[in-house]
Parts: sequence; C-alpha cells; structure tokens
Amino acid sequence: MSFATDVKDEMAHVMPTCSHCDYATLAALVRIEGTLFVSGPDKYRVEIATDSASVGRLMIRLIHSLYDLKTELTVRRSVLHKTPNYLIGIPSQPGLAEALHDLGIINDTGGLEMGIDPKIIQKQCCGAAYLRGAFLGSGFISDPKSNFHFEIVVENEQLAYGLVDLLAEKGITAKVMHRRNTYMVYLKSGDAILEFLAFTGAHRSAIALEEERVVKAVRGDVNRLINAELANQQKASKAAVAQIKTIRRVLEKHSIQTLPPALQEFIRLRVTYPEASLKELGDRADPPLSKSAINHRVRRLEALAKE
Repeated sequence: MSFATDVKDEMAHVMPTCSHCDYATLAALVRIEGTLFVSGPDKYRVEIATDSASVGRLMIRLIHSLYDLKTELTVRRSVLHKTPNYLIGIPSQPGLAEALHDLGIINDTGGLEMGIDPKIIQKQCCGAAYLRGAFLGSGFISDPKSNFHFEIVVENEQLAYGLVDLLAEKGITAKVMHRRNTYMVYLKSGDAILEFLAFTGAHRSAIALEEERVVKAVRGDVNRLINAELANQQKASKAAVAQIKTIRRVLEKHSIQTLPPALQEFIRLRVTYPEASLKELGDRADPPLSKSAINHRVRRLEALAKE
C-alpha cells in the first residue's frame, strides 16, 4: 500500500474528540466526494464514491449513526487498474434534506452551499475533523522517502480557501492552485505536513514521516561529507601530480645532492608517497613538520623550477 493509503486508513479510525466531530467529518466527505441530484423541491439523492474500503465503511457508519438514513453500496472494479471502487448511494427519503442542511451541504433556500458552514467548525477539534474528512475525500500525500508533497483537491474556490483558513488557524500555511476545473490546496514543507498529520490525529503517520525526515537528513549529511572528502582527495591528487612534474623539471637541471637539505627531504617524501597530502608528508618528515612548513618547501621548489 502507498503512504497516502496508510494515512487514510489511520484517519478513518480516529476517535472523535467531541459529539460534533463526526458531523464535521461527514460534512467534508459528502461535500468533497459526493454528487447531489435534485429531482424536485426537497427531493434529493446523493452518491459518494471512494477507492478506500476504510473510508467507505466510515461514511456508511456515520450516515447510519448520525441520521439513520438508508444507504446502498455498489462495489465496482476498475478494468484498467484492477482496484475496487465503492459507490455509496443515499436514495431520496424522509430526513435527507434536513441532513444535507444540517451538514452545510445545502443552504436555507435549498441551494448548494459553496463554502464551509461556520456552525460545522465552531470548535478547533471540529475544524480538525473537517480537515480529516477533506483529506479522506480527496487528499494525497507522497511517500516521505521522495520529495514532500501534500494536496487536497476540491471543486470550488470558496471551499479551497475555507480549508486554507482552517489550516491557518493552526499555524499551517497552505496555498491554492487553480488546475483545470478544480482547486488544489497544497503543502510543500515537511514541517507543515507533519503539523497537519498531528492536528488531524494521524499520529502514527506523523511519527513515520518524522523518522523518514531524520533518515533523509542523515543521508544528506553523509553524502555531503563524502562529496567533500572526494573533492579534497581530487584536489590533493592534482597538487601531488603538479609537484612531481615540478620535481622532474628541477632534477633535469640540478643534481639532488646540490639542493638544500630541506628540498632534498621533500623530494624524497613526495616521490616515496605520491598520493599523500601535504599534512601527511609533514607527519612523515623527521622531525615532523607543519603543513605550512611543507607548503613553504613546495613554493621554494616551484620558484627553482621557474628559474
């Protein structure tokens, strides 16, 4: 299963904090995943589709327990992906219009409510429940092993910015992107995604994401150290090759016995240890020399080569 599926499975089993949290979760699910059919005054029918079995069970349970409405379940299977899709139908029946009004789906005149009804999210816990329902409906979060990405796709601008405002109340900054006929509320920061998971009750998923963030940070540090070490080795190797070429030019004109003892020692060390760094050559000198002292001898040898 994907990480997004794991998150939804966990969210579908989060217990409500207060007696109204389930209403907020159901309101978001019906608003985002539901299709409303109108056949006359107060004559409504609703269809809600989901690819998640746990989300389907949650919706049916909430519809029955909160409003005692009859539902019809149809399981469809995608020919292309071989995955099941669950269609939950709420047929026209007494009490459905009142339930839709209570959930903030339709307004007082029977029209469709475009934003989030304030009465649904009066408490912070209900705001978290609404966000949880929105994610269960059309949310996606990438595997934390790759780049961090989080999105909830909705069909109208008012609802999108309503979700942004709900997130902002918790200090989570989200942005909206208009994409074709939909609006995508998205988070890019790992910190923001972690805050969302914790706020909506997906604590196990939040811990898994944080663990992966630590692994990625350690891996990044190790890669940087390795790259720095490789760069230093390449730099030292190029310097050693240049020094050996300088030694050859000097010895073409001078016998090694005619050179100062300090240069003789450096030449012997460099020829004996061609891959060593200047610091390592200094450690092998007798007595040991500092890197700056060895570097001074290199400059003397280079000046002699130029002459």
